[in-house]
Amino acid sequence: MRKWINDLFYSFPLQLLILHLRNNLILIITWMVLALLMTGTVGSLFGIQYLFLTPEYLGEVNFVSYFFLGLAFGGFFMTWNLTTYLLDSHHFPFLASLSRPFTKFCINNLIVPLSFFLLYLGYTAHFQRYAEYSDLATIASNCMGFIMGTASLVLISGFYFSYTNKDILNFLKVNQNQPPHLLGGKIGPGRGAAQKKALSSKRKGWRVDTYLTAGLKPRLVRSVSHYDTSILLSVFKQNHVNALVVQLAGLILLITLGFMIDNPYFRIPAGASIFILATVLVAVAGAFIYWFDKWSVSVLVIILVFINFLTSFETFSHQNKGYGLDYTKEKPAYSYPELNKLIAPENIKEDMDNTLGILENWRNKFDPEEKPKMVIFCVSGGGMKAAVWAMHVMQTADSMMQGKLMPHATLITGASGGLIGASYLRELYLQEKLGVEINPRAPEHIETISKDLLNSIAFTIVSNDIFLPWATFEEGGHTYHKDRGYIFEEQLNENTDQVFNKTIADYRHPEEESDIPMLFVTPSIVNDGRRLIISPHGVSYMIIPPIGHQDPGAVEIDAVDFGRFFENQGAYDMRFTSALRMNATYPYVLPNVHLPSTPSIEVMDAGFRDNYGIASATRFIHVFRDWILNNTSGVVLVQITSLNKIEEIEQDENKGLISTLLNPLGIPGQILSLQDYEQDTNLGYIYDLLGRENFDVLRFIYQPAKADERASVTFHLTGREKKDILNSLDHKDNQELLKRLEVLMAPIKNQAVK
Repeated sequence: MRKWINDLFYSFPLQLLILHLRNNLILIITWMVLALLMTGTVGSLFGIQYLFLTPEYLGEVNFVSYFFLGLAFGGFFMTWNLTTYLLDSHHFPFLASLSRPFTKFCINNLIVPLSFFLLYLGYTAHFQRYAEYSDLATIASNCMGFIMGTASLVLISGFYFSYTNKDILNFLKVNQNQPPHLLGGKIGPGRGAAQKKALSSKRKGWRVDTYLTAGLKPRLVRSVSHYDTSILLSVFKQNHVNALVVQLAGLILLITLGFMIDNPYFRIPAGASIFILATVLVAVAGAFIYWFDKWSVSVLVIILVFINFLTSFETFSHQNKGYGLDYTKEKPAYSYPELNKLIAPENIKEDMDNTLGILENWRNKFDPEEKPKMVIFCVSGGGMKAAVWAMHVMQTADSMMQGKLMPHATLITGASGGLIGASYLRELYLQEKLGVEINPRAPEHIETISKDLLNSIAFTIVSNDIFLPWATFEEGGHTYHKDRGYIFEEQLNENTDQVFNKTIADYRHPEEESDIPMLFVTPSIVNDGRRLIISPHGVSYMIIPPIGHQDPGAVEIDAVDFGRFFENQGAYDMRFTSALRMNATYPYVLPNVHLPSTPSIEVMDAGFRDNYGIASATRFIHVFRDWILNNTSGVVLVQITSLNKIEEIEQDENKGLISTLLNPLGIPGQILSLQDYEQDTNLGYIYDLLGRENFDVLRFIYQPAKADERASVTFHLTGREKKDILNSLDHKDNQELLKRLEVLMAPIKNQAVK
């Protein structure tokens, strides 16, 4: 028994694992990070696990997409072996005496990758069955695609190495007539020199008693003390050169794919891109350690400092821009004097008169003898989940009113995914108005807006953005760099059949004629926390509370009218998708947009200031209070949110030292709750301004069937998540709200709409 344990402990596979844990912890951590991402233990909020568990290629999850993922995993597996072989083969001199030493090394180095491989197959099979409702045949086909992809890459690599790597017999033939010597030729610094020293001084190396052959049979390790050190080192050195060639090829492939992001056929599954990125990182880490050894950390720090310095120059710093804006003209100063110009009395009067004209056109659609209800939709952020939920609630409510609810809507506000969904539905109503044969309330539109966006974004990040986006494109005569912001807009347009392929100005006339509701896009300004209000009309009345219109200086300007401020830069020529993207720019997932001002205005997700759209809606009501009271029978504010306002209070009193130190920093993490409190106060003011009888708030909340299975905040939805979101409208609270809405809007069923 003791001998059996001893043989197992000193077997090559187990000794390799122990050596990795001692010397190559960074490389082991790479596997751990991939496992944590794949299982959703880390990154589940962004849906990163979906990139691995349901890889998409050309919009489909099938054998082919899994095959590409398997190819990339096979590449990572081989690079892991190449890198560890590069760093650690000198510990095992007996390898150099074997035929095909690298192949033997890979076989004995299987413990870590095989564990991940089996874990992945188990997770993806369960995920497909549970979350995507896939049948067993589909699951088997997909898993086989992954297996075959991995096997194909390993076989191709094996074929390459079998023809390029030489074993000891080749070197013995070359050197059989030469006298023994320690080493011929030069060798690089760092780990290379250490290998020579190790082989020269201690031929036995790391203790290994047995190893696995190509047939997976255990075999005793033979002594190599009778071999010339130079020959042993030559075997390793030649194998190392091939390893570096393959690693360089992986890096070139990733950069090449980044240049091909416009072609859908080159957009490999994002999970595959992550494996390729991990491949590059492992290869680079191995190269650093090999060449610089103990100096590797210092050299890395120097390189990072240099990169930071280099990218401070505009030539190497490709900040994301609003597509369609002119960045070459003189830039306006982002300062108080310029902001005060926006709220000049003549500007506010002009903009209010224009909006009053829109409201009059809206009012003229109804019977002049009866005052209509005004409906305002406020949709919250929350990725694809929020987009589907907003569309589903609006579609269902309008169907319940026989298509007469949407004509009562005057304004749509909100953030992130919710506003994308509401904007898409609004565009469908516009298409119907223009004579296109389309039913905006049809369920297939939910399928359209729920198509994946995450795969293209993640693919572009790892294949393009981390290497600085060099590729460019033209829009409106201006040149911009392609990055994940660009691919987000392209994919959104592809998913929605190009209906969003418009500028902001294209919505001016439909809104003026009240063919569709007005829509405010309100990203947050990073510089100072103000909001940027994007509309095809002047909205200077929205950037300061109404008292500031008559009494400048009484209150703070808390927003910027995008159209007026960037009028000379062609504000209304900007892509509408760029506005939607600004509104949905979650940190790191999408790049912050830099606008042409001095200093540059940097914007990001609207949710950091107004995730529910309530701030915009209540100010609009405040500004036009008198007109609303004189021309409507009241306002119905429909809030559609994917977040529950009422949550359990945390009861944990047992906090450790670190938790206690960090506890005061917890307030910023409650940003959405803080918005709830502040915006409920705003709603309370509106009740006072309009009167309780003239103002109603209906709050539709996404309620997951299981509290611990809430759909993730990401740009991807599984089949189970989509079903859960749609079924949430059947929740008793939401059904009661639909009935209440029906009662509030009862008069419109018999009211003609022009």
